[in-house]
Amino acid sequence: MSLFDQWKDTAYDTENRTRQQIDAFWNDFFEKEKNIYDWLLTHRDEEVKGTVKELAEKFGVTVIEMTGFLDGINDSLVKENPLEELEEDTPVSLKFDNEKLYRNMVDADAEWLYGLPQWDEIYDEKTKKALYLDQKKAHTVRNPIKVGRNDPCPCGSGKKYKFCHGKKGAEPLTLNLLGEE
Repeated sequence: MSLFDQWKDTAYDTENRTRQQIDAFWNDFFEKEKNIYDWLLTHRDEEVKGTVKELAEKFGVTVIEMTGFLDGINDSLVKENPLEELEEDTPVSLKFDNEKLYRNMVDADAEWLYGLPQWDEIYDEKTKKALYLDQKKAHTVRNPIKVGRNDPCPCGSGKKYKFCHGKKGAEPLTLNLLGEE
């Protein structure tokens, strides 16, 4: 069984563990993950690479926990690691893209990670806020506006919808709901 399959079996086994055991597992893992990110962000100018086993030893985690960490950071790396093929002696790199990493942390609602103080040395408050809002907006689902036949046309013409864009053969109405140009 591959390391990645072992990680998935360990992390997502809900049949053989109680809710309390699952919560304890994830709390422990998130603390270890936070410590690794703390180190990586502090030493962001160094490319950290080695085998899965070497990195696990470097950061004081098990090989399976390192595999879980690699799973979490993989989308943020400059070059993704082959998760499905990982073995203890597989060489991996933790060279990450700052913006991708920050956005992915926001996307995962991992405030304990995107709130790390090292981000203050990378981005100012304005940039962090812009990245945060942009990432949150990327997943915002907006319902289309429902327009009745006798409602004013949303295009702003002042006509009723049925005499404007609701008329048979009229050009379809496209609205910019986000207010962007």
